[in-house]
Amino acid sequence: MKQVVQNYKSGELAVLDVPVPGCKPGGVLVRSAYSLISTGTELMKVSEAGMSMLGKARSRPDQVAKVMQSVATNGVPATYRKVMGKLDSYTPLGYSLCGVVEQVGTGIDEVKVGDLVACAGNEHALHAELNWVPRNLYARVPDGLAPRHAAFGTVGSIAMQGVRRGEPQLGDVALVIGLGLIGQLVVQLLGASGVRVVGVDPDPARCELAERLGAAACGDPASTAVEAAVAELTGGHGVDQVYLAAGGGSNQPVELAARLCRDRGRVVDIGKCRLDLPWNAYYEKELDVRFSRSYGPGRYDPEYELEGRDYPIGYVRWTERRNLACFLDLVARGRVDVEPLVSHVADFDDAVETYQRLKDGDLKAVAVLFRYSGHAAEAEAPAVAVPAVNVKRSPARAARTPVRLAFVGAGNYATSMLLPHLAQRDGVELSTVVTTTALSAANAQRKFGFAEATTDLDAVLGDKSVDAVFVVTRHSSHAELTRRALLAGKAVFVEKPLALTEDELAGVLAAVEESGNDRLQVGFNRRFAPLLNEARKRFGARSGPASLRYLVNAGRLQHGSWYLQQGTEGSRFAGEGGHFVDTASWLLAADPVSVYAVATSGNEGGSDIQAVLRYPDESTATISYVTTGAPGFPKETLDLVADGKVLRLDDFVRASVYTGKRWVSSRLPKARDKGQSAELAAFIKAVRTGEPMPVPLESLVATTAATLAVQAGLAGGAPVTLARAR
Repeated sequence: MKQVVQNYKSGELAVLDVPVPGCKPGGVLVRSAYSLISTGTELMKVSEAGMSMLGKARSRPDQVAKVMQSVATNGVPATYRKVMGKLDSYTPLGYSLCGVVEQVGTGIDEVKVGDLVACAGNEHALHAELNWVPRNLYARVPDGLAPRHAAFGTVGSIAMQGVRRGEPQLGDVALVIGLGLIGQLVVQLLGASGVRVVGVDPDPARCELAERLGAAACGDPASTAVEAAVAELTGGHGVDQVYLAAGGGSNQPVELAARLCRDRGRVVDIGKCRLDLPWNAYYEKELDVRFSRSYGPGRYDPEYELEGRDYPIGYVRWTERRNLACFLDLVARGRVDVEPLVSHVADFDDAVETYQRLKDGDLKAVAVLFRYSGHAAEAEAPAVAVPAVNVKRSPARAARTPVRLAFVGAGNYATSMLLPHLAQRDGVELSTVVTTTALSAANAQRKFGFAEATTDLDAVLGDKSVDAVFVVTRHSSHAELTRRALLAGKAVFVEKPLALTEDELAGVLAAVEESGNDRLQVGFNRRFAPLLNEARKRFGARSGPASLRYLVNAGRLQHGSWYLQQGTEGSRFAGEGGHFVDTASWLLAADPVSVYAVATSGNEGGSDIQAVLRYPDESTATISYVTTGAPGFPKETLDLVADGKVLRLDDFVRASVYTGKRWVSSRLPKARDKGQSAELAAFIKAVRTGEPMPVPLESLVATTAATLAVQAGLAGGAPVTLARAR
C-alpha cells in the first residue's frame, strides 16, 4: 500500500510503498476514502522539517531539553547516534480520515466489513491507503453523510473539545482568535450552542467566510472594528469566553484576549500560540485560563486509545470517541457545514506536490482533502434516481373563466415577480392568499386584491372553486405543499425547487400517481424568455453535439439570509440551480444522463460551483455558479456552440447568433424579461383549457434529479449517473 511520509532531518516528503498493517484484536482495518490535511499542525511540522538543525532546535525547545538530559545520562556519542537515527527516519503524516472497514479484529462487534467510519489519531488515521484503528478512535458515519465531510471528524472533535472547555451558555458572547480550520469550526459549534461570536484574523477572506458561517462580526486584530463589535454585543462588559485558535510566535492573541474578556471570563487555548500572559491584565480580571487537550478525555491515555478501555459515561460524559460521534451527527443534521471549508481536493497520488504548494503559498487553503482511488465507497458509481412518471391521468377539467388562483406564501419573490403579472391579467381572479402570519396575508390582500386572506391552508385546498394553487414558500416546504395540493385535485405552480431530496421528489410523484393529477408546473421561467426564444429560433436545428457554457454571477448573500440555512432549506444551488439546468436542457432538447461537480474557493472566501452535465448525444453543458465575481458584472451569460454556429446571451438584455449571417438583437428598452410573464400566461392557459402543462412532467423530474446530482457530486467527489427507472 501507499503512505505519505516525511524525513524530519532532510525535509523530504514522499509517497512510499509500505506493508499493509495487520488487523490486531480490538480494532479494525480501514481503507481510506478521504483524509484531511491539517493546514495548521501538519504544515507546521512540514515547515520545521525544512529548517536547519539550529532552526529545528529553536522551534522545539522541549525536544532540546530531552536531548540534554540524554547527554547527561548516556553521553554525547550515544545521544548523537540516537538523535540522528531518529531524525533520519521516515515519520507519518495525518490524523483525520474517513474510510470503509475492510477487516474486523477480534473483540469488535459494533461495526462490520463495509461500514463507513471516521477515524482519529496521529498513529492510526494517517495519510495511507489502509490503517489499523483501535476501537476508541473510530465512529460509524451517520447515514447520508458524505465521506469527504466525515473526514473532518478529528479536527471537528478538537474544536468541539475546545468549546466544551469554555463551558458556553445560551446568550453568551465569545471571541474566536484565529479563523483557520479549527477556528472556523469553533465559530459554527458556538453558533449551534446559541452563542454570538466575534472572530479575529488578519486574513479578510477568512473573516468573510466566518461571517458567512454564522459569526456576528469579524475583523483584523489591529482594527477597531473588533473592539466595537464586542462592545456593542456585550454592552461594554467584554466577552464571556475567548478561544485561542491561532498559531505563530506573536503574543498578540493573549494580550487581545485579556483586553476584550469580561471580568472572570474564560480563555481557552486550542491552538499552539505564544502564551506569555500579561500578569496584571489577567490578575486584575481574574481570568480563568484553560487548555484544551486535543480530541477530548482519553487522549494520550494508552489504556483508552490502544486497549479500548472506555471511561464510564456517568463520570466522563464526553470522551474522544463520543466527541467524534457527536461532531459527525451535527454535520449530518446540517448544524455544522464543512463544505465551505474545502478549498481543494487532491488525488492521494499527488500528495507531495500538494504539500509543496501549501508550503510555498501557491495553494491558499482552509482545508485540503486527499481523495483515494479504488476504495469500497467508489466500487459502485454514485447515482441519483430519475423516477419514472407512471400515472393514469384523470381527464383534465377545464377551468371556468375567470381562473381562480390561491397563493400559499406571499414573500418577496411572489410579490415582486409573480403577482404583478397576475393582478391585472384578464381572465384571472386572485381568490385567496395563505400565509403563516396574519399580517403578511392582509398586506398581500390589500396590495393585489385577493378576495380573501387566511392562515388556514386546509380550507383553501378543500375549496372546490379554487382552480390552481401557487406554492411560493421557503424551499423546505415546497415538496410537501405540492403533494398536498395535487392530492386535493388542484393544478399547481410551485417555485423552484420542486424538491430538496430524492425522497421528497418520490413523494410528489407518488401523489401524482395516487390522484391521477399531473397538473404541475415548476417556476423554471428562463425557457419562456422572449429574447432567448428568438435567439434559439435563429440558431436553428443542429446535427452534431453541442457545447454550452452558462456563467451565473450569483454574488454573495447578505448575512442572515435564509438561503444560508442549509440544514433546513438546502444549499443555495439546490434552491436556484434548477433554473440553469432547465435552461440548458431546453436549449439542448434533451435531459442529462450524468453530472460531474466540483466546488472551489475564490480569492475572497466564497464557494464557486462548476457542474458539467452530459447529454445522450455527447453534448455537454457547463454551469459555473460563482459567488466571488464582481458585483457589476452581468448575472447570467450563456454561450451555445454547435455545427459552426454560436449563440450568445448577455443577461437577457442582448442576444447574438453567429451563423452564415450574423444576427444581433437590439438592446431591450426596458427591464430584463426572464420569462415570468410568458410562463404565467402559458400556465393559466393550460389551466383554463385543460391542455397539457407548458413543461412535461418528465422534464421537471429530470431537471430536479440533475440538480440533486450536483449536490451529490460535490459531496462524493465523483461523477454521478442519472439512473432512469425502467
